[in-house]
Amino acid sequence: MKKDKTRVVAGGRKSEWTQGIVNPPVWRASTILYDSVAELRDRGAADTHHKLFYGRRGTPTQWSLADALTELEPGAEATLLYPSGVAALTTALLAVLEPGDELLMPDSAYDPTRNFATGMLRRIGVETIFYDPLIGAGIAELCTDRTKAILMESPGSLTFEVQDVPAIVAVAKARGITTLIDNTWATPLLFPVIGLGVDYTILACTKYVVGHSDVMLGSVTAAPGQYQRLRAATYELGQTASPDDAWLGARGLRTMAVRLDQHGRAALQIAQWLKTRSEVARVLHPALPDCPGHEIFARDFKGASGLFSFVLNGGSDAARSALIDGLEHFGIGYSWGGFESLAIPVDPQRHRTATRWQAEGPLVRLQIGLEDPDDLIADLDAGLARFATVRG
Repeated sequence: MKKDKTRVVAGGRKSEWTQGIVNPPVWRASTILYDSVAELRDRGAADTHHKLFYGRRGTPTQWSLADALTELEPGAEATLLYPSGVAALTTALLAVLEPGDELLMPDSAYDPTRNFATGMLRRIGVETIFYDPLIGAGIAELCTDRTKAILMESPGSLTFEVQDVPAIVAVAKARGITTLIDNTWATPLLFPVIGLGVDYTILACTKYVVGHSDVMLGSVTAAPGQYQRLRAATYELGQTASPDDAWLGARGLRTMAVRLDQHGRAALQIAQWLKTRSEVARVLHPALPDCPGHEIFARDFKGASGLFSFVLNGGSDAARSALIDGLEHFGIGYSWGGFESLAIPVDPQRHRTATRWQAEGPLVRLQIGLEDPDDLIADLDAGLARFATVRG
């Protein structure tokens, strides 16, 4: 089997799609022309997977990236692309849920995912039960006859609890419950999950796949036997990703392995430095032994990416803002996974119902980009000095 770094370079580059060009070209299309009425009818009656039919069903540009992502998940059946990570998440949930069903979702889930559960899913008659992300096999106690899907996100978006995915999957398999995971933080390079029995793995490709903070893109990769219902829901909802965005995603994918390695090494260096600072109460990085779920991380993950948080030692929102506002090498903005570093204030207590978030002070989330870690440390050092001054 090819190694990961080889697969991100070679995946999805079938000769009939590249036509001898290193990168598959951008095939833009809405209407596809046929030679006859008979051909039009025959094409519509047959399986259109990887066959030109209508622009919304894709062209070789989209198929190339989708195939490359499938190859990164050993044992997967196929992948579909979406115009954003949220579109990928919501379509996957709609594919497996019906009115009257229950969904189990971690209390640490990405905020837009949570909003979808308490908004549209509630309106169509799907009840969401939020659970402690560290529940592991204990999730069996929450399952009922109405439980049709369990969503996981490991680690959590803001507080980085690592979930026991194999234990949760084992519970779900025994009860015939569909499992889905938002695997954006690790990507399949650091945490391949289809082989663990997960039914659908979801990426906000906007982050590490694209890698340049200039494209919105999402994907869902399905385990064997799970693809057709995802495909049906995707077509019914009219979901599609543009060929230009898919092309940019494929270009980013080719360097994802080397970028992830740099993001991960620099983030861990900075996290370890932050642990030495008196202004910092805690660092929430899964690779650190005192992060919730670290033992599971060490067991299941191949490495860490570049996103983590730290808890300040006391202080107010104003003191936290003083730290962030004056940073030179960290932008202030949502998203992550690009080449640039970012810092934002986060307040997990606003998004919890099954668990309670308590901390020694305000929380800051960092995306560590590709800058020199020493420059980022110097920047944070000055920021912590501003924080300490305002805190008093």
